[in-house]
Amino acid sequence: MLLKASVIITGIAIGLLVLYGADVAVAMSNPDHEGFLPLNDMQRGMGLGGPALILPIIAFFISIKESSKGLGGMIIVAGVLILIGGLAMVGSPAPEGVERDPMSSIAMLFAPGIFQIALGAIKIKKSSN
Repeated sequence: MLLKASVIITGIAIGLLVLYGADVAVAMSNPDHEGFLPLNDMQRGMGLGGPALILPIIAFFISIKESSKGLGGMIIVAGVLILIGGLAMVGSPAPEGVERDPMSSIAMLFAPGIFQIALGAIKIKKSSN
């Protein structure tokens, strides 16, 4: 039961990350810098990115005693998507009127992404034993 819930919430996190990335891609290609969701950068980050950072970590801990290579793989996918988003953000110019500190961007995105990848690897390793 806990494993199934973990898979579902990790799937939700992956869906949120894909939705976030798609909205940002549309916003970057649009001269008005608007995505298909009626959200500004802060709302997008808080509403889509925040839960996507937290949900896979919760999934790992609520299913810590359960073996599942699939869940471990999903957690790794979520971490990789976060890293890809972080690389895209660091590599793109900040929106007009917004100052971005590159070091805080790295800490805010790369650390949770790497942490999720590590948790996924632990889950897979423990499932192999």
